[in-house]
Amino acid sequence: MVDVVEMNGLSASEGDYVETIHNLIGVHGYARFVDIATTLHVKPPSVTSMLQKLDERKFVNYSPYRGVILTPMGKLLAETLARRYRTLKRLLIMLGVREESAEKDACEIKHKINSETLEKLVKFVDFVESAPQNPPFLEHLKYYDRTGKRPKQCRGESEVNKKIIACTRRHRDNCKA
Repeated sequence: MVDVVEMNGLSASEGDYVETIHNLIGVHGYARFVDIATTLHVKPPSVTSMLQKLDERKFVNYSPYRGVILTPMGKLLAETLARRYRTLKRLLIMLGVREESAEKDACEIKHKINSETLEKLVKFVDFVESAPQNPPFLEHLKYYDRTGKRPKQCRGESEVNKKIIACTRRHRDNCKA
C-alpha cells in the first residue's frame, strides 16, 4: 500500500512543518507563523517560504497575513506521520531503547521508512502488545542484550528444528545408497 508520504516525495522538513501545523491547530485551534517558527526553531521568512511551497503542493491553504490551515491531504499526511512515529517509538521502546533515544530515532526514521515495512511493524507491535503476557522472546532478547548470551531456554533446538534436522538426515542417509 502506497501512502501519502511516498506518493508525494515529501522531504523531512516539509513533513515537520505539516506535523507542527497539525499539532498547533490541535492545541490552540489555529497555527500562527510565530508559533510555527518557535516550535521548529526557524526564522519567520523560512516559515513563509515553506508555507508557500506547501500551499503549491496542496498540503495547506496559506494566505499572507491571514494564517494557514491544513487541507484534507495535509491532515492525512500529518496523521500518517504521527502514526509512523508512534509505531516506531513503541517498537524501539519494546526493544529496550531509552525513551528519549526512541523519540529522536522514530522522528528520523518515520520520514524514510517504506509503507509496506511500516505496516509489518505495526502488525508486529500490535501482536506483541496484545499477547496475553510478555512474550518469552522479548524477555530472552532483553537477557541477550544485557549479557551477550542466549538464555538457556534458547540454546537448544526447537522441536520443529529438531524434526527438520532429523528429516534432512534421514533423506541424506537414503540418498547415500
